[in-house]
Amino acid sequence: MSRKQDHLCTEFDFTLPRGLIDSQNRVHRQGKMRLATAKDEILVQQERKVKETPAYGALVMLSRVITRLGSFNTVSPDVLEGLLLHDIAYLREFFNRINQQGDTHIPAQCPHCNTQFSVELELAGES
Repeated sequence: MSRKQDHLCTEFDFTLPRGLIDSQNRVHRQGKMRLATAKDEILVQQERKVKETPAYGALVMLSRVITRLGSFNTVSPDVLEGLLLHDIAYLREFFNRINQQGDTHIPAQCPHCNTQFSVELELAGES
């Protein structure tokens, strides 16, 4: 039995392992990320900071596709600079998963009876 969708899901919820701590000491862990577009990739490559430091491209791309993080409705690369590396690694993995597979489910098959089904993957930090 496989999971079928009537529509393409373009936004996905996530929970950061540690979270972003703002200036009032509030922790922001829950967020939403949308699928990336070709335009996102082009605009990231045109950023001055990315040309100077290519590794900065990951933060710029994440800032474009994260539509919400806690009470933040927009997230800039400067905001993401305040995340711990553990959370950045989580966001990069989550980005790769949703953009390569289109959802957080992977097909699986029982080795004993060959029944097909899907499994929802959870990254470290998700609860």
